[in-house]
Amino acid sequence: MAHAHHHSSHIGKKLGLAILLNSIVTIAQVLAGIFSGSLSILSDALHNFSDVVALLLSYFAIRLTNRASTPQKTFGYRRAEILAALINTGALLAIAVLLCREAIGRLNHPVEVDSVVIMVLGGLGVVFNLASLLLLHKESKHSLNVRSAYLHLFTDVLSSVAVFIGGILIYWTHCYWIDSVLSIAIAVYLVYSSWGILTDIARIIMLFTPHHIKLEDLEKELLSNPNLANVHHIHVWQLNDQEVHFEAHVDFEKDLPLSEVSQVISKLSLQLREKFGIRHTVIQPEIGIQDSKKLIVTECPH
Repeated sequence: MAHAHHHSSHIGKKLGLAILLNSIVTIAQVLAGIFSGSLSILSDALHNFSDVVALLLSYFAIRLTNRASTPQKTFGYRRAEILAALINTGALLAIAVLLCREAIGRLNHPVEVDSVVIMVLGGLGVVFNLASLLLLHKESKHSLNVRSAYLHLFTDVLSSVAVFIGGILIYWTHCYWIDSVLSIAIAVYLVYSSWGILTDIARIIMLFTPHHIKLEDLEKELLSNPNLANVHHIHVWQLNDQEVHFEAHVDFEKDLPLSEVSQVISKLSLQLREKFGIRHTVIQPEIGIQDSKKLIVTECPH
């Protein structure tokens, strides 16, 4: 528990620094966007602001996750990070729609923009966002919450690069519609890059079986124990992106003493943890119970 708290504190410090860097960029881009008249800079500023919000959400979600469980909250706040990831990803999609709407309107009526300011602010955005990206690269591999914030930053690096290149093209060609086209391209990429995380979040919220687990493999592993005759009524789900939970009914071959049953269940739980990464198991031992013996049992709510 102490190690987990130290790890969370370490991530929290990195998120705090990333929040500071992105706040500086956001303020600078808003002022520059207003001054230059550039929609691409303002769109990048809006995206940067969403980064700040995403990072703040991730930070507070991590703090909540470390809170102890209570009688009213037996799982504690361990799904707080999933909720933060959902909000962050939803915000990305909403921003993409707003950018497209504004940019399409400007295509018909291009607005003259200051290309030098666009280049300077685009370059500034690349540097600051890359720094934030490097801060969170390692942590993004182990948390959907941090990964959703990382995705905000990654798409912002790309959009800042696009803004910088757009500034160069506008400077040489004076084609101001490039600014709107860049904004649409950024918006399309936001939708594309958000979709994968959104589907992962949906799978967790809907209690779907994790991708890496096949029920047939679980059944085979459990029935490798000679004391078991059948495995049925299985449920496998994720509490968050790191914790997999499992429950099932198992029929024993013969009526064993409770002490032996406990040993068998303890051994099965260890096998599931080592082979499938399942942290929490609930195995209900049975003998002579007349219930459905199907692996999956459809439970009617009424």
